[in-house]
Amino acid sequence: MGAKELISDPLNEQQVMMLRLLKKPLPEADFAQIRRLAVKLLAQQMDDAVEEWEEKNKITTDAYDQLSRGHFRSPAKKH
Repeated sequence: MGAKELISDPLNEQQVMMLRLLKKPLPEADFAQIRRLAVKLLAQQMDDAVEEWEEKNKITTDAYDQLSRGHFRSPAKKH
């Protein structure tokens, strides 16, 4: 399977710029550091999105506590 088969959409300008920056192989430690930074950024963005959703939907710590005490199993079927 070629690389073109893995990419369903054309790359955007930012993706192309990142590929140009990383054109030459990096030492493994540098590449690992870049990956950690990217993951940290994405995790922060996810945290921000969840916080925004919680505020919008008025989700509180109490709501999470109630959910953690409940169960979500379906009742047993009677034969």
